[in-house]
Amino acid sequence: MNLPAYFLADLPPEAVFSPAMITASCHTLKRNREKFLHGRSTPEMIELLCEVAANWRDPQDQFRKFALEHGPAATGFSGPVLAKGLDGFFEKFTPAGFESLLGQELGQGRRLDQFCADEATASSRDLAMAHGPEFLVHIAAGNVPNPTLMSLTLGLLTRSAQFVKCASGASFLPRLFAHSLYAADRKLGSCLEIAEWPGGQVALEEVLFAEADCLTATGSDETLAAIRVRLAAKVRFLGHGQRVSFGYVTRELLRPETIEGVVARVADDVIAWDQNGCLSPQVIYVEERGAVESDQFAARLAVELARREAADPRGTILTPAAAAIASRRSIAEALAAHRADVKIWASPNSTAWTVVFEHDLRFQFSPLNRFIYVKPVPDAAAALLGADQVRDKVSTVGLGATPERARVLAAEFGRWGATRVCPVGRMQNPPLTWRHDGRPPLGEMLVWTDFEGEVEGIL
Repeated sequence: MNLPAYFLADLPPEAVFSPAMITASCHTLKRNREKFLHGRSTPEMIELLCEVAANWRDPQDQFRKFALEHGPAATGFSGPVLAKGLDGFFEKFTPAGFESLLGQELGQGRRLDQFCADEATASSRDLAMAHGPEFLVHIAAGNVPNPTLMSLTLGLLTRSAQFVKCASGASFLPRLFAHSLYAADRKLGSCLEIAEWPGGQVALEEVLFAEADCLTATGSDETLAAIRVRLAAKVRFLGHGQRVSFGYVTRELLRPETIEGVVARVADDVIAWDQNGCLSPQVIYVEERGAVESDQFAARLAVELARREAADPRGTILTPAAAAIASRRSIAEALAAHRADVKIWASPNSTAWTVVFEHDLRFQFSPLNRFIYVKPVPDAAAALLGADQVRDKVSTVGLGATPERARVLAAEFGRWGATRVCPVGRMQNPPLTWRHDGRPPLGEMLVWTDFEGEVEGIL
């Protein structure tokens, strides 16, 4: 399949962009939005999104086949990891999933189309309608594709013209998704732009920022701060900075009859997108005094990661990333040589996976790419004490617990500051309704209009 040059990211790498070109693109997107997108209904948008998602899950779909054939070289993820990641993302695109999202965010899904009363009150008074920004700009990070694809999806629901500026080398999957939308509906596709250029091109960014009504950005806290000060006061800014995640496994699951399942689910979280992204666990806290000891949990996890490497191999990584893993392994090996409470398991002759078991409770930043710390704890309070240094940075806690304890522990983690608690095995696969960083996914983009009074009395 040869992709036509519909988007700036389709141009050859040597293409040079000018501020005038970016400005012209923004103006075209706004005109196309007014003609082709603004008047679409919410049910129409949901139907189209579900159709495109179903295509992406079809093994014979041209875009899926292209992604799996060329994606490993373009993204660094192996074919099996890409396939599972894309399936996990697009399987959530169902009418019921979108209805849940709109119900959560709006109370009444039709409020993106017309004035409606809240379904809970069914009153003809106090009607409300919400609308999205005319022009939505996304500054996308390059570690995993899902946040960018989700940003595009939300922007389509709000019927916004969208310009996605991808990080260098990270436009492959967003560009393919945009092409699949274009193939499903050319007029809708003309309201999207996907571009990629190296950072630091201030002249291009200035004209792009000047056109935006709302700008979303994902990246380091420093990157977000630098963007924020360059935006006009009228521009709504939605930034998502650096976040980390960890897992917690209770002793009730550390039994011969349940240990295999919980280890497999933890491995799912470690290998998803090769442990990149803010939802991947970097540490697994394991309660002590289970029938299976915590160090045996770590040993079993190492065996499982070795098995998964054969079926779902880690992708290629750059030399600095491999060097960071080698350096961290050397430290763990030196400690293990002199201390019985430190152990390490690692893939032979490669950096494909690493498990480090240590009693130091402090949260340890992982070099990622399937490098996981396992730390024994007496209880959740000890784990939270160990993670206190990243308390304001924690996104997700993956929980392996019995139903009896899960709700109590979730409340404890929530009061501490975690914005999402989910079962282990699903850390990198949140639902459409996920509140990223504890904030409403659609709500922050929308502007509301309230219509007060009896309709019959004022017409």
